[in-house]
Amino acid sequence: MTPGERLEAYSRLHPEEVLRVTLRLADQADAVDEVDEVLVFRGFSSSLGRPTASDPEVPVIPADAHILTVDRLRAPYTPQAPQVVAGGLTWPACESWLMQQGL
Repeated sequence: MTPGERLEAYSRLHPEEVLRVTLRLADQADAVDEVDEVLVFRGFSSSLGRPTASDPEVPVIPADAHILTVDRLRAPYTPQAPQVVAGGLTWPACESWLMQQGL
């Protein structure tokens, strides 16, 4: 399971949370790294900085993306005043937490 799939699976099990993922995408065409933010809620992901495909089967978080941080926020997500459950989690910390969840 890719990191994005694991985060989506977690969000399906915990609809009371929204995950805000900051990640770095490597653009192979011109070797420029791009930083993006993705929201994951109830099993679906949506990019805040790039177009999101209308087909939910198209991954928003590519398998080769480098996840910088994950913020666990209370749903509903309010950009002006997010309620942080746990913020600034690194990917190794997230992997540990996801493994505790059986993901």
